[in-house]
Amino acid sequence: MGLRFFGLRRPSHSSIALPLAPGFRAGVPPQGTKPDSRTRIRQPWLTLGSFLVGLLLALTLASPGAIVPSAQAQSTEIRGVWLTSNDMDVMLDQSKLTEALDQLADLNFNTVYPVVWNSGYVLYPSTTAQQEEIQPFIRRGYPGDYDVLAEVTTQAHRRGLMVVPWFEFGFMTPPSSELAVNHPQWITQRSNGTKTWTGAAGEVVWLNPFHPEVQQFLLNLVAEALNQYDVDGIQFDDHISLPFEFGYDAYTRNLYYQETGNPVPSNPRNPSWVKWRADKITAFVGRLKQTVQAKKPGAILSIAPNPYDVAYNTYLQDWVTWVNRNFADEIIVQVYRHDMGSFVNQLTRPEVQATRQKIPTGVGVLTGLRTKPVPIAFIQSKVQAARNAGLGVSFFYYESLWETTAETPADRLAGLQELFPWPAQRMALR
Repeated sequence: MGLRFFGLRRPSHSSIALPLAPGFRAGVPPQGTKPDSRTRIRQPWLTLGSFLVGLLLALTLASPGAIVPSAQAQSTEIRGVWLTSNDMDVMLDQSKLTEALDQLADLNFNTVYPVVWNSGYVLYPSTTAQQEEIQPFIRRGYPGDYDVLAEVTTQAHRRGLMVVPWFEFGFMTPPSSELAVNHPQWITQRSNGTKTWTGAAGEVVWLNPFHPEVQQFLLNLVAEALNQYDVDGIQFDDHISLPFEFGYDAYTRNLYYQETGNPVPSNPRNPSWVKWRADKITAFVGRLKQTVQAKKPGAILSIAPNPYDVAYNTYLQDWVTWVNRNFADEIIVQVYRHDMGSFVNQLTRPEVQATRQKIPTGVGVLTGLRTKPVPIAFIQSKVQAARNAGLGVSFFYYESLWETTAETPADRLAGLQELFPWPAQRMALR
């Protein structure tokens, strides 16, 4: 096993108990748009000059009494960006992909999370998908008809960027997808029998996370990605979960009765019923971790959940326990807030601060929507707040770094340059 340096990962400490946090429902990550062009910024004087500019920026943006971390401390922070389905034209076009990854490297990013599981389909050639007869096509890039994930991985590694494929849809799939149509027994439901659910991704149904065939299907997809590509790990987000009102299908009812001797509670928020389902999802995440370790020792299992109160109470996603049991190697909490007060409040939550003492931890920062631009000054303030809290960042999503903004392209680029004026490396064991 060798070392590939994307930067130094924080050392793993002994297991610590992370507290539960009651709370209220938060937003779900929204979608974005796409830009037309970017300006290249390679300058031979950038390294020293950027360091000095960055130090000045940190001192300027920090509030009185805030922690201003040293350049050495920031040399190991997560600096990521999600490549979403909105960025697909970038990933499918070789020249655009080259330009995009050049730009991210120039801006001192160190991690990309390309989407590979979305709307019931995978981005890469999949024997599992073909066997289930859910994907008769293979998505290819152009020109040259290349394997998209292989191209992203190869080009990103050349530039020192870590690649962590993102299984965005988790247990979700559109009701019209071949997966849902071919496997109706895999779909769970509410107590009233309804199966569809509407969120940021539109109308979907939920695969039953307690069904062994569903679990094995996802494990097989993960194993394929790790076997076929030189990636540095895999990521699931807030959709490796189940909305609290679901789980009333016949399979789950029978399983609950077999294990507890009781019928499924009619109240979906019944604490014992919530915990039973959350514990089942936790057990599956343990299997995910085992699969990652077995297929590629040193690869990471990254999780990008909602803040913990929402994750547990609304989506049965007990990511605090995942951290305590060493199932997760990285946590990036999605905090898509539109005011600094609520944003900073989430960064200082005890479970977030405890997690960062154990594994690399970051916060998701929204960089723009189709109908709601996010000013670069606001993005800069969030990045600094994350640093003050000892956290890295990942931006949702790549294209919105450049578009849906009132700034000129030159001003936007200048603001992005100020975010990471010196490199921050990561290291992956391989």
